[in-house]
Amino acid sequence: MIMKTQAMQIIDGKQVAEEVLAECRGDLGKLRERGVTPGLAVVLVGDDPASRVYVGSKARKCGELGIYSRQIELPAETSQDELLGVVRELNADDAIHGILVQSPPPKHIDEATVVRAIDPAKDVDGFHPENVAKLVLEDPAGFVPCTPAGCMRLIASTGIETAGAEAVVVGRSMIVGKPMAHLLMAKGADATVTVAHSRTRDLAAVCRRADILVAAVGRPEMITGDFVKDGAVIIDVGINRVDDSSRKRGYRLTGDVAYDEASAVCRAITPVPGGVGPMTIAFLMANTIKAATLRG
Repeated sequence: MIMKTQAMQIIDGKQVAEEVLAECRGDLGKLRERGVTPGLAVVLVGDDPASRVYVGSKARKCGELGIYSRQIELPAETSQDELLGVVRELNADDAIHGILVQSPPPKHIDEATVVRAIDPAKDVDGFHPENVAKLVLEDPAGFVPCTPAGCMRLIASTGIETAGAEAVVVGRSMIVGKPMAHLLMAKGADATVTVAHSRTRDLAAVCRRADILVAAVGRPEMITGDFVKDGAVIIDVGINRVDDSSRKRGYRLTGDVAYDEASAVCRAITPVPGGVGPMTIAFLMANTIKAATLRG
């Protein structure tokens, strides 16, 4: 689960994700005994290269697990009404238990409207207002956004006691920052949570209070070593492309945390890549299986 480098721990997201997927296989076995095969539909509008990679990885993971996967690719000029029509068809399709419209869509598409059009019972991304409300109310019938759910599992894998711990989440998006804060403060986690962002005054001082520091601000290596409390657990959600002429592909991937500086101070840290990324897909699979199970 965790590889140790002297006193510092590198949190192996691939290995923790495999633990989640092993649990998924057990749940899938129970569904198959009832004659149920979970189905996930992923809708991709346009040809964004990064989105295409993500969609392909989701389809492959479905194939590995035996989840029915449907990939719907629409041209970039697809109108919002046409996209909403596709969503309505998937809402009515009994073979589909989970619907995901890959983000971001082309600029002429209002993403919030599309999210609201998805049946909340099939909203495996956890972004529909009904599921957001269930997260806040700590209703287990709701779907938790995949990346924050994965981050919580990574935090648990370090063995840190979250109850009473001070947690700082840098980033306030509905995709990661806000749901992450709710999960950390929920019953059972019981952390004391501060949500910070790029405009927080003396952000470094705020971050240095954190026993658990979650970076999800979308700025490469913004969180440097002087932001980190000695012995903190760091979850780096960011994945950024930085130009690097020394690399064959001309760039390197980096997180929101300056890894070398932070790892000299912290107790545990997620690498980029290989940290949070695998967890997001694992929990998408888990949410799809949950959707099929809840349908009964």
